[in-house]
Amino acid sequence: MARSFWKGRFLALLDYKTEKFIVAKNKKVGVLYRLIQLSIIGYIIGWVFVNKKGYQETDEAIQSSVITKVKGVAVTNTTESGLMVWGPQDYVIPPQVKTLTFLGGHCRDDEDCTEGETVVAGNGIMSGRCLRKDENSTGSCEIYAWCPIEKQFKPKGPLLKNAENFTIYIKNFIQFPKFMFSKSNVLETTDDSYLKKCRYDEKLHPYCPIFRLGEITKRAGYNFQDMSTFGGSIGIAIQWNCDLDKGYSKCHPEYHFTRLDISLSNKTIAQGFNFRHTRYFKNAAGEDYRSLYKVYGVRFNIMVHGKAGKFSIVPTAINVASGLALMGAGAFFCDMVLLHLMKKSDSYRQRKFEALKQFQSAQNI
Repeated sequence: MARSFWKGRFLALLDYKTEKFIVAKNKKVGVLYRLIQLSIIGYIIGWVFVNKKGYQETDEAIQSSVITKVKGVAVTNTTESGLMVWGPQDYVIPPQVKTLTFLGGHCRDDEDCTEGETVVAGNGIMSGRCLRKDENSTGSCEIYAWCPIEKQFKPKGPLLKNAENFTIYIKNFIQFPKFMFSKSNVLETTDDSYLKKCRYDEKLHPYCPIFRLGEITKRAGYNFQDMSTFGGSIGIAIQWNCDLDKGYSKCHPEYHFTRLDISLSNKTIAQGFNFRHTRYFKNAAGEDYRSLYKVYGVRFNIMVHGKAGKFSIVPTAINVASGLALMGAGAFFCDMVLLHLMKKSDSYRQRKFEALKQFQSAQNI
């Protein structure tokens, strides 16, 4: 018995099952089938081809370069620096890297002051001598450093209040190597005076890459004067979404602005942006001096993203085939309804899975 059972199972693998079309006069299943078909057709046409452009080959490996230039002049008159005129070479300074140091400074004797060891505040290097008032007191390690050391204070307001009227020129070149397509965010014109008088406007001047600093922070949702006191970081995202089937002139840059130095809860202790830089000089005796500046300001981070698409027969064929496969899935679902959920499912099952033993008998004659 067991042998004949497994033999029957093996021979069943050699059976061929063909599709059998049966017209089921059931309006409920018929309406369900048409609704599934319409949904699939709407998905393929509306979402895949119209919204996602499934007929296109895409390239997201954008190659980009960015060049920036800031312009603007301001005048300050403070007790520390006196009357000064500030130009771009004064307030546009790259961020500095600060070396961390380890704990030290207090001592009981010279052995506690390792010569050449830096102190935690980063003011200087130990000379190896412990300076004390008497033998029973705790002293301090002698430090070789610039004097006086940095003053710790918080700014009461922005120094360059006119900075919000400064402008930044952002020149961006992009290329999509798959399609050998390249473009710039600067207007292609022979008018040499265009960049001297234009300002960016989404509708009037979309290819003028000159932005007013106060306008940038406003687009990010913040006031420039409030940010400039303790500094901040603004992200400028340039987005290139290019449909190359529409032509060269339809590929435009889109700008998005957001503040990066704050969290959603606005409870971070790292809010703002500042760095230090120095200016060195010598006195009449030839001694070296320096002025140390702790600078608060607005930092701009420029990020470029992009995607280009162009018609190709390969993705078109793949998405059409996927749509046809989904149409078959609709028929399969309606078959499951007729086989298992309808009252006359047994009658439908007998007609659908009819075995043609007569064909096999005829072959054996």
